[in-house]
Amino acid sequence: MSTDTAPLTGASTIQTWLDDPAGGAVLRGLLAQGGQSAEALAPIAGLPISNLVAMSGGAFPQAALDALIAEVNPDAVPADTADDATPKSEWAEKITAGRFTGQTIIVTGAGSGIGRATASRVAREGGRVIAVDVSQDRLDEFVAAHDGADVVALTADITDDDGVARIIEAAGEQIDGLANIAGIMDDMTPVGDVTDAVWNRVFSVNVTGTMKLMRAVIPAMLARGSGSIVNTSSEASLRGSAAGAAYTASKHAVVGLTKSSAFMYGPSGIRVNAVAPGAVITNIEAKFNSPLGADRVRTAMSVMAPPVTADRLAASITFLLSDDGVNINGQNLASDGGWSAA
Repeated sequence: MSTDTAPLTGASTIQTWLDDPAGGAVLRGLLAQGGQSAEALAPIAGLPISNLVAMSGGAFPQAALDALIAEVNPDAVPADTADDATPKSEWAEKITAGRFTGQTIIVTGAGSGIGRATASRVAREGGRVIAVDVSQDRLDEFVAAHDGADVVALTADITDDDGVARIIEAAGEQIDGLANIAGIMDDMTPVGDVTDAVWNRVFSVNVTGTMKLMRAVIPAMLARGSGSIVNTSSEASLRGSAAGAAYTASKHAVVGLTKSSAFMYGPSGIRVNAVAPGAVITNIEAKFNSPLGADRVRTAMSVMAPPVTADRLAASITFLLSDDGVNINGQNLASDGGWSAA
């Protein structure tokens, strides 16, 4: 049994588990079975161990966590108390009831990660959400989790003109906001190694797809004389050490789209901003197909802030989408836990 004064639960941090004699032994044993060490968990050591269920993509299911908790607490499996589940030092999402009432907001990438967290918050704050994703299964699960909310789920590819047209048709004449969140990562290759396939695919989704939806919503916003667009840039839009050449260049381009559009349409009542996330727990996987890229980027990551859950980014995005961001236009907001200050 755990010798810690408090029993180990799903709400206990990964570091607490590693520091506990019994918990550390079973967790390190589990990691060893997958050919990994505890060092792999260092960037997220401050998060509750329950976060591994969502982060693992099925490799560490809830049943495995339950078995782990039972193993270190053989006498009785403790329940996660409210105090344990939300440590006093942890941020907790606070819903602003009615903030999006009467508004229609398009959210891309709504099936998972930052897109899902943003679509969820808008829906829970009274908005009508056009939830867009390439995965029907993820959208079905999202809708099921938001029973009673005003959600229109739509599978569409933002790089495809027909897909964009269907998104606008689903939204209707009133479009109050667009959260351009769908995006893909590159393979961390520097410009000397980047392939045309990677370059073209990353720019197609991250830049062209973003532009196509911006272009599509502008007429409705101009007709109403108001609207808010929030694009997703990245820490890679602020520095050169966060990703490969293709992703970094694509996110700099997103900032250019944001600033140009804010300048052009600001006098017409349309605000256009971007949010630059740091490390976030999402389903976007980073691949290292270049030894040079892997070495350089991993070195830079050693000083980054730890990954956070997507609801923290949704807080920044919905702030800019809402009337709370009324005086903010043309900005690239770093929502990175202070990484950009390092």
